[in-house]
Amino acid sequence: MATDVGLLPYQYVVFWIDITVMLLSMGIQAVALIHCLTQRGPAFQALGTLPKGAWAGILAVLLVLSGFLYSTLLITMIGIAAGLIYMLDVRPGLKDISDGKGFW
Repeated sequence: MATDVGLLPYQYVVFWIDITVMLLSMGIQAVALIHCLTQRGPAFQALGTLPKGAWAGILAVLLVLSGFLYSTLLITMIGIAAGLIYMLDVRPGLKDISDGKGFW
C-alpha cells in the first residue's frame, strides 16, 4: 500500500500557505527592486529617504533570503514589509519628483 511521506492533513494546508506567502513576498519584492533599479539616484536624495543603493541592497538581500529560506516565515514577512514600504511610501514620492509637480 503506497502512502505519502506521512504528512497530516493540516500540514498540507500549512505547506501551501507558506508557499503562497513566499511567492507573494517574492513578487512584491521583485517589483519593488525592479522599480528601484530603474530610478535615478539623485531622486532618492531629493525625496529625503535612504539612497538608491541602500534600498536596492535591502530589497535584493531580502528577495534572495526569501527564496533560499522559504521555510522561515519571519524573513518572508520582513521582505513583504520592506517591499510594501518602498512601494507605498518611496515610489509615490519618486513619481511626484519625476513629474515635477512637487509633493503637494
